[in-house]
Amino acid sequence: MRVAMGLSLGEVEREARAVEFYNILSSFDFMSSTPTLFNSGTTRPQLSSCYLTTVDDDLAGIYDAIKENALLSKYAGGLGNDWTPVRSMGSHIKGTNGKSQGVVPFLKVVNDTAVAVNQGGKRKGAVCAYLETWHMDIEEFLELRKNTGDDRRRTHDMNTANWIPDLFMKRVMQNEQWTLFTPSEVPDLHDLYGEPFEQAYTRYEQKALAGDIKLFKQLPATQIWRKMLSMLFETGHPWITFKDPCNIRSPQQHIGAVHSSNLCTEITLNTSESEIAVCNLGSVNLVAHLKDGKLDHEKLKRTISTAMRMLDNVVDINFYAVGKARNSNLKHRPVGMGMMGFQDCLHEMNIPYGSDEAVTFADESTEAVCYYAYWSSTNLAEERGRYSTFDGSLWSKGILPIDSIELLEQQRGGYLEVDRKTSLDWGLLRDRIQSVGMRNSNCVAIAPTATIANIIGVSASIEPTYQNLYVKSNLSGEFTVTNGYLVNDLKKRGLWDDVMISDLKYFDGALSKIDRVPQELRSVYATAFEMDPVWLVECASRRQKWIDQAQSLNIYMAGVSGKKLDDIYKLAWHRGLKTTYYLRTMGATSAEKSTVAAGQLNAVSSSMDTVEPSFCAIDDPECEACQ
Repeated sequence: MRVAMGLSLGEVEREARAVEFYNILSSFDFMSSTPTLFNSGTTRPQLSSCYLTTVDDDLAGIYDAIKENALLSKYAGGLGNDWTPVRSMGSHIKGTNGKSQGVVPFLKVVNDTAVAVNQGGKRKGAVCAYLETWHMDIEEFLELRKNTGDDRRRTHDMNTANWIPDLFMKRVMQNEQWTLFTPSEVPDLHDLYGEPFEQAYTRYEQKALAGDIKLFKQLPATQIWRKMLSMLFETGHPWITFKDPCNIRSPQQHIGAVHSSNLCTEITLNTSESEIAVCNLGSVNLVAHLKDGKLDHEKLKRTISTAMRMLDNVVDINFYAVGKARNSNLKHRPVGMGMMGFQDCLHEMNIPYGSDEAVTFADESTEAVCYYAYWSSTNLAEERGRYSTFDGSLWSKGILPIDSIELLEQQRGGYLEVDRKTSLDWGLLRDRIQSVGMRNSNCVAIAPTATIANIIGVSASIEPTYQNLYVKSNLSGEFTVTNGYLVNDLKKRGLWDDVMISDLKYFDGALSKIDRVPQELRSVYATAFEMDPVWLVECASRRQKWIDQAQSLNIYMAGVSGKKLDDIYKLAWHRGLKTTYYLRTMGATSAEKSTVAAGQLNAVSSSMDTVEPSFCAIDDPECEACQ
């Protein structure tokens, strides 16, 4: 109720809207992001989740950016920093006639600032640094998360991500050379993308070979690509994100460029010296909108209409710790409607994640969420006015996200295979947007939803099942978490007994090696590491065609090899993905299994009552630990 009242402060009919907001929050049909839950209705309502900044190439700009990081983190914001403009090691410094130390020493300061200034005293400080692939410091940047080497040039507490232009991927595919530059000598590359970037880049290469550019380095593109993938496997960083699809498909390309994503790789908004991009998040609970195994479009439309109003209200109510963030957010009013409970829906429909049916559902569910989100934004524009930079945007030209795939194909010149099928009336929406306008420059972004999915008891975001049985620890203690859908299905087949529980424990919740379990159940309840990661990318590709921003896509891979990594990330690029998130791999070793007497902590009783279909902690009245 506090959150609902806090979000309705600016409404004309405050009490009625507060009740409306309360109803979708309390029913778990929709949930606002964690900062909104933390801070709504307080004296400093910092309700936004994500902040994106660009760092200037001078000492004052660099330390201003670090100060802004600290202020934004203090009030529970997650940060994405674009470090590409900062000159590389060895570059000339005009003011002192000396040589620059490059990006890495400053990133060490950023890392320590994130540790020193946590998120409002409630969560750890969280920041991600982005660097473009042509930057001279890229090789050292790739090693920032290593546990060996000079610790003064390591950042163990922050995230890193590659911002990769399409030209680099083409050079990798064609096994050609790649040239590294310092941004102080090629300043315009930072803002360019698509064909203009390729033309400028090849021109700079010619100048370098002619001796007109002094500081550069040439090496095989595949050498950097291999190092990217090996560091990703070894450290989980830097994440693989693609610059060109983020920009070419951005509705706001008429007033700037997207220079990075955010902490969780789902936000793709413009940043500049004068603008810090801000995004307000919330997610619809997909499984709460299933009816008889199909999406209930009427209910989904009602939920999203109310939720978009809540997200739009955040822009005006929000406490901005930094003026650049306020300036940007009020001008463009971007929001990020997401989703969670995707895996729950598949369980409800008895569909394996690794299947064509799951890919189809990913397509149809995201199309519906995006359609109703964009429609709701036009309704808000009709009531409250369009956002100030609407004119000239792709929206204003009748180019919706599904249409912008064509732009990417033209600019990329091949290397793109994306399904284009539609099922809703996008022509009607296209006409309405052109006549009425949009209230928000961006509407949809699929965040990880780790905390809020826990709150409402569904699977996080678009994630597959991590394990069917595991132990979770928090400040309240340790809890055994089970997949309730699996328990109920095993009970229906008379398979839920002490032997099954022992087997599940022994195999860490995986069914593939338990012969008693029918093949159908093994497929439906295959965990993230038991399925081919190709299915994750295929589902993500179907979502990305509808989304005006991006999605937090973790890649799960068992039995990692260089070829597998190479194949899956090239596939992600071919399928038009804008970003990827963590690479999650299996540990080389696992804990030894030992017998535990029934009734002790984390023991699972076969006599437990039917588990509610959710990923929740068992609350067994017979269990001493639960009592």
